[in-house]
Amino acid sequence: MMLRLRGVTVRFGDRTVLDAVDLDVAGHETVCVLGPSGSGKSTLLRVVAGLQPADAGQVLLDGEDQRGVPVHRRGVGLMFQDHQLFPQRDVAGNVAFGLRARGVGRASAARTVDELLDLVGLPGAGRRAVAALSGGEQQRVALARALAPGPRLLMLDEPLGQLDRSLRERLVVELRSLFGRLGTTVLAVTHDQGEAFALADRVVIMRDGRIAQTGTPLEVWRRPASEFVARFLGFENVVRGTVGGGVADTVWGKVPVPEGTAEGACGVLVRPGGVRFAPDGALACEVVSRTFRGDHVAVRLLPVGGGPELEASCALGDAPEAGVRVRVAFAAEDVVVLP
Repeated sequence: MMLRLRGVTVRFGDRTVLDAVDLDVAGHETVCVLGPSGSGKSTLLRVVAGLQPADAGQVLLDGEDQRGVPVHRRGVGLMFQDHQLFPQRDVAGNVAFGLRARGVGRASAARTVDELLDLVGLPGAGRRAVAALSGGEQQRVALARALAPGPRLLMLDEPLGQLDRSLRERLVVELRSLFGRLGTTVLAVTHDQGEAFALADRVVIMRDGRIAQTGTPLEVWRRPASEFVARFLGFENVVRGTVGGGVADTVWGKVPVPEGTAEGACGVLVRPGGVRFAPDGALACEVVSRTFRGDHVAVRLLPVGGGPELEASCALGDAPEAGVRVRVAFAAEDVVVLP
């Protein structure tokens, strides 16, 4: 295992920022850590890098305990949200910084710089001033600089946070392809779920210094482990219920649950696609609003008999007008029972 965290704890005064965190990252794996502000995700990255000492626990890289090992001897690469490029150096000077610090000769460093600039899509840009680069180009230079020393672990802190959405989406695809070709092991922190799900082999969701769920993007999306994770992922159709006889008794009435669901109290998540407009549906609702989302329409519904609003997702041609009354039913395949 490339990276192992065992019981890592960090306290700032009376506040526990990381609470006995265990995490493994395998070689050639890309892991993205997600979580709201204050959940501990950036502190976790800083502990692995050696920028923040842990109050308890172990950080092991390739099986070696990193306690007392300084940042420059851990063999990790760091790439930050604000790039932190050296404005007085040109592109080549920035990329070569880590190589020259390690005593790599001028000719060898120049070859490596040229190769990396080709790799990140900036061929021939070595003599350009960093101030003349766009945000996306600066991000590529920062990535090349982080990769130059050949780190065994590359760590990214909100790597695309300052870029516009279209550029972020394009760079995420390029980064995933690049890491795959290089076989790079990556630990990234981001607040953007779409970015993490597109980039990662595995996602880790944190809450209050602890890991709330870990799994592949598909596993986490299909089966959130808790109401917190479901709401963090953007699902709003979450209520309490009691399962019995193949249905959950909720404030929205009886909601069908997947076969084999254990009976008893639980949380119930209904994905928007599972809220179906049906003339014989058991729940009467009034359409509050509808919002065009490109490939679908999000429809807000208020149950006539009371209860929290629902969100439904449907094709543009099927979306009812605001103010009309509709009846809805629920599809069991889009219902997730939460602990």
